[in-house]
Amino acid sequence: MSDRNITFYHSPNTRSVGTLTLLEELGAPYELKVFNMKGETRSPEYLAINPMGKVPAIKHGDALITEQAAIFMYLADLFPEAGLAPAIGDPLRGPYLRWMVFYGSCFEPAIVDKASNHKPERPGMVPYGDYDTMLDTVVAQLAKGPYWLGEKFSAADVLWGGSLGWTTGFKLVPALPEISAYIERVSSRPAAQRARARDAELAETLRRQGR
Repeated sequence: MSDRNITFYHSPNTRSVGTLTLLEELGAPYELKVFNMKGETRSPEYLAINPMGKVPAIKHGDALITEQAAIFMYLADLFPEAGLAPAIGDPLRGPYLRWMVFYGSCFEPAIVDKASNHKPERPGMVPYGDYDTMLDTVVAQLAKGPYWLGEKFSAADVLWGGSLGWTTGFKLVPALPEISAYIERVSSRPAAQRARARDAELAETLRRQGR
């Protein structure tokens, strides 16, 4: 597919800003479709895009991609010249895929359970084992280098840097020194700063429109 124009479905002040940041890092062309979280993401128009009513979502040609990690992997592979995804055959490809999937299969479920004050189940009944082990695994990976894959910045850092920023802000993850320093490294990048400024503009536009 030679056309690399992306349609990006976004809500300001949500996790979707991570995809906005990735698009900035990639220098990718995109058309923005903005929905608020006050009901527009539950509208028939948006549910036809994502029946879960969640953002982000993207379309590339006839391909519709939802789920944050899938979007990140798809976009990083679509723009290989940006160097944000190890290529097949690169020794870092497997670890990269591991940590992208670990985010949705272990990190997010653990965070949701913690936020909901769910009583811990037996580790064998929980996809992430237990919260403390999940967090120790994250911190151990951060201790290996400045970025998620060591010295190499990748799309994994856009995913994890933004997510750790949100979750430490809500005190669902402790602001340990390794985590705080990592968030600062990722959030201070020019693309992240541009994305936050753009997101604030979009939120203000929705406010003025009464949406």
